[in-house]
Amino acid sequence: MKKSILYILVLTVVTLSSCSYQKLVKSTDNQLKYQKAKEYYEKKDYMRAATLLEGVAPYYKGTQEAGTVLHLLASCYYNNKNYETAINYYSAYNSNYPRGEYAIECRYMVGQCYYMLSPDVKLDQSATYSGIDAFETFLEMYPYSERVSEASKLQLELKEKLAYKNLLNAHLYYKLGNFQGNNYQSAIIVSQNVLKEYPFTKYREEFSITILRSKYMQAVKSVHEKKEERYRDAIDEYFVYAGEFPQGKYIKEAQKIFEDSEKTIKIK
Repeated sequence: MKKSILYILVLTVVTLSSCSYQKLVKSTDNQLKYQKAKEYYEKKDYMRAATLLEGVAPYYKGTQEAGTVLHLLASCYYNNKNYETAINYYSAYNSNYPRGEYAIECRYMVGQCYYMLSPDVKLDQSATYSGIDAFETFLEMYPYSERVSEASKLQLELKEKLAYKNLLNAHLYYKLGNFQGNNYQSAIIVSQNVLKEYPFTKYREEFSITILRSKYMQAVKSVHEKKEERYRDAIDEYFVYAGEFPQGKYIKEAQKIFEDSEKTIKIK
């Protein structure tokens, strides 16, 4: 019986609250709606806060509060995980108030939103690229901000994601071998390009051994006229790998490639 009464009381409160909110949405008192929007925001009721803010935004356009409204809207959508819309509002703030109170935060949050949107490595990485660019802009504009360390960390994570995606592609090319073309060369090109673009990637050794393996297999499977040149290329690549990773986890494999390549050239 007590539980039933409690349930009815809760339902009544929720219903009254909902009716009150609906009246507020339809109200023409923009100042009241703005005040209530901030209250909803403080209570972390971001959906209701955003709805009210959307309604009052035109009213406050051109006033001192306009920037705050934009910032609050962006924050509401971010907290509701609607990152695409949040980006629009953070970017709008940056365009309209480049030196505003929230300019540094909004510039950073554009990158943060793209970071949250960055998908699994096997999917399209447009958001990842956008996040890297957004953080780069932030770091260039605000090199002394207290958010620099975090922005650099998140940007590096996004770069490593792209590096790993390319590593998977390089491995795939290597496995395909000579199927419908020289995929070893594709594996080499992908790996070399990543090492140029992200020279400090944690996957550097993985790319280096992939290049060596690919050059070696390219030599093994070459036509007779190109074998010696390609084996020599593999030997040169061995010295590149061994010079950088003398204690690397693939050093024994690399040495075997070197020995076999030298032996094959001498036989010729």
